[in-house]
Amino acid sequence: MGDILYINKRPPYAEQESEEVRDEIITRLNPISEEVENLEILFFSQRLLSSEDILALPIVANLRLITA
Repeated sequence: MGDILYINKRPPYAEQESEEVRDEIITRLNPISEEVENLEILFFSQRLLSSEDILALPIVANLRLITA
């Protein structure tokens, strides 16, 4: 559909607050805890192919493998 990388901790919902944290990088925040629940990086493949520095985001992530 587009050149967007979506990272979702949960499905988007109407009450989430959106904030552009960098050019064309959008976060969706929990309105109470302000925790990042979704991240959208627009023009993702163009960013990877550019000669600029590595893509750095102003967030902290806790990543784990899903166990079956």
